[in-house]
Amino acid sequence: MTLAQLSPGEQGRIIAVRGAGPLKRRLMDMGLLPGQEIRVEKVAPLGDPIEVRVRSYALSLRRAEAEGVEVAP
Repeated sequence: MTLAQLSPGEQGRIIAVRGAGPLKRRLMDMGLLPGQEIRVEKVAPLGDPIEVRVRSYALSLRRAEAEGVEVAP
């Protein structure tokens, strides 16, 4: 399951960060690392962007970026 498939209020644990080169590096630099707990705070009406909370800070991700993060609910 990917991060983009979680609904607002759901949380999960990051299993893997997929993607190539700069995208993967960017996501990992933002703190999206395997083993971290992540929670979806809200999703925009058209599904893009997705606001998540990881550690103690909020991030806003595009749907395409969120699809590159594999999570376990």
